[in-house]
Amino acid sequence: MKTILVTGSAGFIGSNLVLRLLSGKEPVKIVGLDNLNNYYNPSLKEYRLSVIEKAVVGHPEHGYNFAKGDLADKALIDKLFAENHFDIVVNLAAQAGVRYSIENPDAYIQSNMIGFYNILEACRHNPVEHLVYASSSSVYGGNKKVPFAVEDRVDNPVSLYAATKKSNELFAHCYSKLYNIPSTGLRFFTVYGPAGRPDMAYFKFTDKLLKGETIQIFNYGNCRRDFTYVDDIVEGIVRVMAKAPEKRNGEDGLPIPPYAIYNIGGGQPENLLDFVQTLQEELLRAGVLPEDYDFEAHKELVPMQPGDVPTTYADASALERDFGFTPKITLREGLRKFAEWYAAYYQR
Repeated sequence: MKTILVTGSAGFIGSNLVLRLLSGKEPVKIVGLDNLNNYYNPSLKEYRLSVIEKAVVGHPEHGYNFAKGDLADKALIDKLFAENHFDIVVNLAAQAGVRYSIENPDAYIQSNMIGFYNILEACRHNPVEHLVYASSSSVYGGNKKVPFAVEDRVDNPVSLYAATKKSNELFAHCYSKLYNIPSTGLRFFTVYGPAGRPDMAYFKFTDKLLKGETIQIFNYGNCRRDFTYVDDIVEGIVRVMAKAPEKRNGEDGLPIPPYAIYNIGGGQPENLLDFVQTLQEELLRAGVLPEDYDFEAHKELVPMQPGDVPTTYADASALERDFGFTPKITLREGLRKFAEWYAAYYQR
């Protein structure tokens, strides 16, 4: 039975990964770690944990434990590794958000830099089969070439958040080289879906429209985003977890870093105005908003915000080549599932 650590297990992607692992045929022991911080309403994190607890009851063949704690707490991380002897580590815990990083840089250094360092040190002293960690499409910064490929240079981040994610990739490469730790970084592209992060555009827009407030569409609607539904992200993670980069030596007899990076993105960038139109239609369909809602009166086109980029667009061909998977869920299908969840969760 494999023992798996999932950090950020009360987060959007982390909770969905735990649910997916619990539904698998192969028995696993899962340890979830999350600090349940208040970057957004912790009640949503508690809700995700409650869904996991219900799933655990239905799958007694798996083991599951939750630990409340912080990645930056080195003593806690070392204790978890020493006690559990993890086979696979999936590090999804991070301080997220581009705009928040402009006002609150400390949170990003603590969680994304020191926290990830603690994970790497623990993997070094408690060898694991595979470390999988979340990077971000933000590392591509203002790259003009699209679609973004993992071979592209990513040396010009436009936010501290992006810089911390790039640093994670550099740290992981260093530890893979020095200590032969198999590691894979995954650059996620605008993840969305039910019980997602309330700071993401589709969620914020829904909240504001429901309150009769005005939504701001940045860059006058001329942004494009490669939206990726959370189930597609999780499918990619699960496939990557099972296939660590191979340990081998180079001609000099020294280890070649067992290190890989992949994009996980839909490969279909959507114009923000089209995205908003689809969201509106699905909110009406799910009954979140009334049929006669005046959307035009609640939309405002505004300039680009600091730290934002005009386009994200994934070249995920490497993922398809190595794992036989490419995201499949369409934006309309994904937003429909979100709208139905929103109606059930908030309008009970």
